[in-house]
Amino acid sequence: MAVALASVAATTRSILLRDTDQRINGLLAQEAGEFANFEEQGFDPETGRPFTDPGRLLRVFLERQYADLDEELVGLVGEVGSRPTQIIQQREIPVGRPLHEDADARRRIYASPDSTGTLERPEGEIRWAKVTVARYGGEPAAAFVVAFHPGREQARADEVFRVLLAISGVALLMTTGIAWVVAGRILKPVRLVRTTAAQLTEQDLTRRIPVHGHDDVAALAETFNAMLDRLERAFATQRRFVDDAGHELRTPITIVRGHLELMGDDPAEREETVRLVTDELDRMSRIVEDLLLLAKAERPDFVTPEPVQLAELTADVFVKARTLGEREWVLDGVADREAHLDPQRITQAMVQLAQNAVQHTTAGQRVRIGSRADGSRIELYVADSGPGVQPQDAEVIFERFRRGTARRGVRGTGAGLGLSIVRAIAEGHGGRVDLRTTAGGGATFVLTLEEARP
Repeated sequence: MAVALASVAATTRSILLRDTDQRINGLLAQEAGEFANFEEQGFDPETGRPFTDPGRLLRVFLERQYADLDEELVGLVGEVGSRPTQIIQQREIPVGRPLHEDADARRRIYASPDSTGTLERPEGEIRWAKVTVARYGGEPAAAFVVAFHPGREQARADEVFRVLLAISGVALLMTTGIAWVVAGRILKPVRLVRTTAAQLTEQDLTRRIPVHGHDDVAALAETFNAMLDRLERAFATQRRFVDDAGHELRTPITIVRGHLELMGDDPAEREETVRLVTDELDRMSRIVEDLLLLAKAERPDFVTPEPVQLAELTADVFVKARTLGEREWVLDGVADREAHLDPQRITQAMVQLAQNAVQHTTAGQRVRIGSRADGSRIELYVADSGPGVQPQDAEVIFERFRRGTARRGVRGTGAGLGLSIVRAIAEGHGGRVDLRTTAGGGATFVLTLEEARP
């Protein structure tokens, strides 16, 4: 802004000086032209005939003129060496040293072969124009000189320049102060974001930035708050997951250590201890594999969609599920269309749901498997005729390591990760898993997917 204001002031001064030069040049040309016309066409008022005396010509012309301010009209007649001997001056100027009082300046102008020029003096600059008068017989030569002293005009331009600089300085200070205040208010949320980010720790993710207005900075604060919400949920989920995983793994470790510490020398007792330890280690291995699978669910390549025939996929799931237990397996419905999804992950989820149904039904009870499609929405479901899910359990059974308070009447042996894996697979396809009641009693788990496109 300082450069811009200084440029404006300097440009204004240049324009004023240019206008002054143009006005002076025009004035000099006008006065010289008027004298030239008078010399050519004028008549002596006393004789009524053309002028024969240069001094008379200059005096009559100058008597009829009125010089402008800072302008000087001078007539020079005859010379001694190069100095005019007679001066006819029309007006004195109020500023600077007049030309008729400066013999050296008159000599230089009179002797100059040019018709216009600029004379630099310690007393000030003179801009001049000259019209020489031809000799009349034996009379000496003469010259008409119009001189302009531009010092006052230039001083006025300099004064305007200084005033503009002063105004620009005041405007710059005011603008700087206003900009400082406005920028501080605008950047205050940004500083608050930085301060909040510096104060965040893993133990305290509850701080939020107050949002005011609807500008870009407010949008930044809202985005930062949303990021903090996600981080807080992620850390809370991580802590809960670590706590639950530690609890679930601590139990088999305790069992294994206890049996090994109490193991005696009896071969039968040793064999039974090895069997129990191996069983607990297998359970730990399954928990670790499920945890790794859930961790992989956060990766973008967790599912790899490809074109799949739903009828064929549903039939394959049905065939595999029939080997899970002695139940009345029913292929309930088949969607005869092509879908774009990951067949392996969908099979894994459906088999997990079928295994869940087997755990909570008895031999001979019906388990239905099927699929249906409605536009771009696809549903694959497993419905059983067991005791169903208690209302208080419906909210927690899809969470990790959560089995509910009464898990459908039967206490399972799993770690509570099966339905979490099913939900992760559904969400990986951009869908969800729903729990619905089965007509006549039981539970129906439905994978609802919005068909992914390649």
